[in-house]
Formats: sequence, structure tokens, C-alpha cells
Amino acid sequence: MASTPLAAPSAARPDLAATYRKIDWRLLPFLMLCYVFAYLDRINIGFAKLQMQRDLGMTDAVYGIGAGIFFLGYMLCEIPSNLLLPKIGARRTLSRIMILWGLTSASMLFVRNEHMFYGLRFLLGVFEAGFAPGMIFYLTYWYSGAKMARVMAVVMCAGPIGGIVGGPMSTWIMTAFAGSHGLAGWQWMFLIEGLPCVVLGVLALRYLDDRPQTARWLDAQEKQVLAEVLTPPSGGHGSFRQVAKDVRVYVMAVAYFCQICGLYAVSFWLPTILKSTGVTDTISIGLYSSIPYIASIVAMVVFARSSDRRRERRWHAAWSALGAAIALAVAARAGGSLSVSLISMTIATALMWASYTVFWAMPSDYLKGEAAAGGIALINTIGLLGGFVSPTLIGWVRTATGSMEMGLMSMVGLLVLGSVLFMLNRIPRPQAVA
Repeated sequence: MASTPLAAPSAARPDLAATYRKIDWRLLPFLMLCYVFAYLDRINIGFAKLQMQRDLGMTDAVYGIGAGIFFLGYMLCEIPSNLLLPKIGARRTLSRIMILWGLTSASMLFVRNEHMFYGLRFLLGVFEAGFAPGMIFYLTYWYSGAKMARVMAVVMCAGPIGGIVGGPMSTWIMTAFAGSHGLAGWQWMFLIEGLPCVVLGVLALRYLDDRPQTARWLDAQEKQVLAEVLTPPSGGHGSFRQVAKDVRVYVMAVAYFCQICGLYAVSFWLPTILKSTGVTDTISIGLYSSIPYIASIVAMVVFARSSDRRRERRWHAAWSALGAAIALAVAARAGGSLSVSLISMTIATALMWASYTVFWAMPSDYLKGEAAAGGIALINTIGLLGGFVSPTLIGWVRTATGSMEMGLMSMVGLLVLGSVLFMLNRIPRPQAVA
């Protein structure tokens, strides 16, 4: 892609640094909070399984399909959602998504059999489709490419925060509210964790602005400073059709697929893995489950800062994915040892999230203009197929063999493949702007 002359860094532009501080505090905490609940509503099924499977008589294979079918609904609707975003605006798009997914997540309390389980999980994916890529594309309206890894680290910390908060909170709700008003603990969990998304969706309509130009909280000088920094380079992809023909986009997408397989293997199966080591208390499982996510936040910030400082994405993503594969292999062979399983799963989870964070700066560096919305959605759509493959494959293998080992080792192989693809995919360095 064509490049433009390097602009002065933010350290030499106090007006730009002050403007970015203002944007940071306005946008990032709210978007991160929204993404915390998005991630929580994806993974809380892993904690619900501890009670839900017994109450409804589900096998591990049924659970795996239900956990993964979310991503089929997501994939079907994600590209249309993101292609519409520039036309109808990020504010209305993100608000619509949060309201509908919140209502659907809360409706999980009505599940009585596997068919209702599959149906609501599928609808949850349909209604949440476009949230993460829409949010990533929305941030490109406000931040230059050279800042994207750090920005991604802040917003994507919502995933680990969801894991930190979600484990103890979900298991506490399931224990404390069990039997209250005739509802099981897992039913209360879905209700209490789903409804806040509806509130956030309503707030988004008033709080978010579609672009810097329409933000009433920025003055004319601040808008001008941003316009100078965010002027897109010449060239790039003119349309979604051009994006869809770009081989590099598909290399990124397949690498991301491998990454997602590993991430959701942990998200959906970590409570079950901990239970298999002899931890039987539901609250204890929730607390242990938060440890890998605490380490993940540290890894995400460290890798993102290093990636932005060196203006390098490929090797940061590749080496962290490879390290995650090695640690996950150790966890697969832990043989029921709590300490070995927890330490190795913590390292694997932290490195997977670090790779994930740096990865999402790569499409933002490479794809420019309105076509980037569709390109980011295309990458995310293909990648999130891993969210279906991973829990479904592990659930099937565990049902067939009674063991997690072979299922986790298949995820190890995919993480190694993803690491190789990151190494092969040469994306131009981000411009040293702001």
C-alpha cells in the first residue's frame, strides 16, 4: 500500500496528545464495558454447564454443539452488519446489537431441552453479529494506525476482565440464587448477566458519536488536529470486492481461525478442566478460572506496547501463538494435576490473548477506507468459525474417549499452524503517526 510522509509524533504535538487523552477517556472505558458483557454472554455457558448439564441431561457433545452454534449465527450476519455500519452509523449499529443480544441472553433461562438450547445460542450469535469488528472499525475513525495495538489492548482487555469477573460472579450467582422463586442458579445467572446489555445499548444511543466530526465534546481545533492525523493514505482497497480478492486477507483470516480455536477451548472448557483435577466446589472453580485472565491483561499490555514501539506486528503475534501452543500441550498432558494444569493454562491463555491483541492491529494497518469495514468483518467471520469448531470438536472427542487430552492436542496443532501463517504474512509496517 502507498505510504504518506511521517507526521510528528504525539510527544511533539501537545495539542494532539491532549486530544487523544480526551478521546481515550470518552470512548475506551465505555466500549470496554460493553465488550466485557459481550464476552461474558459468550462464555458464561461454560459455568452454566456445571449445573445446566445435570438439570437438562445434556451430554458433552450436546453442550459442545450448543456452545459453538453461537458462532454459526454470528458468521451468517456479521459481514452484512459491518457493511451497513458506515451507512447507518456506529451509534445505532452498536446500540441495536447490545439490546437484542441482551434480551436473547436473558432468555436462556427458558431453555428446557437441547433444541431450545441450540436455537437460543444460534440467535445470540445472530444478534451479536458485527459487534467486535464494528467496534474495531469504529476505532479507526478516531485513532491512527500507529496507536492501534495499544488501543486494542485497552478495549480487548474486556475479554480477560470478563474472565476475571465472570468466573467468580457467575458461580456466586448460581450458588446464591439457586432455587430462589423457583429458578435454578444457572437461570438466574443468564438473567442477571443479560439485562445490563440492554441498558448499555440504550445508553449507547445518547453517549456515542458516529465520527469525530459530529462529536459535540470536541472543539473545532481538536477536530482539525484529528483530521490532519487521520487523513487516509492514497491507494488501498476501493471496495469490498477488492478486499474479498486479496490473498493476504485470507491468510490473516485462517491464522485468526487457529487463534480463536485455542481461545475458546479455554473459554468454554476451563471450568470442566479444573473440575477434572479434583476441584468440586463451584465457587472455587470460578476463582481458579479468573487466574489465567489476570495474567492475560498483563501480557496484552506488554505485547501491545512492544508492538507499537517497534512498529512490528507479525513476529509478536507469531511467537506468542507458538508459546501458547507449547503451554497448552503441557496442560493437555497434565494428568489431573491442579498445579500443573493451572500454571500451564495460565501461560497459554495469557499468550493467546497477547497474540489476539497484536493481531487486530494488523487488519487496521492494512485495510483502509470504507472497505475496511467489510474486510475486518470478513476476517472475523472466517476466524470465528473456530468458535464453532473448537468446542464442538473437544465435546465430541471427550464424549467418545472420556478424556480432554486429544481434543486439547488438536488445538495445539492449530495454534502452531496459526503461528506459521503469522510468520508468512508480511503486512507493511504501520506509519509512525501520533
